[in-house]
Amino acid sequence: MYLTMNRFKVKKGSEEAFEEVWRSRDSHLNTVPGFKSFNLMKGPEAEDYVLYASHTAWADEASFVAWTKSEAFRMAHKGAGSNKDMYMGPPELEIFETVQSVE
Repeated sequence: MYLTMNRFKVKKGSEEAFEEVWRSRDSHLNTVPGFKSFNLMKGPEAEDYVLYASHTAWADEASFVAWTKSEAFRMAHKGAGSNKDMYMGPPELEIFETVQSVE
């Protein structure tokens, strides 16, 4: 499995608007080969922001790379910059590859 995670520092008071952007957005992920799952996670609060993370699981790195080059990716991310005022800085992308799996 290949996991990609974006961390978002969402300004306090913008949490509901941030969550609504994600709930109402068509990610097009279900149309992409190799897509396994997606979760939007709400994390701890700091003094001036709330940490969120989007986790997307892929079959492998090739599937993720193909997604980033696809029309579905462009469609899912169009207008993403219009919500910059909700964030404290840009999202931070982290990528992980499975080294052990227990099921």
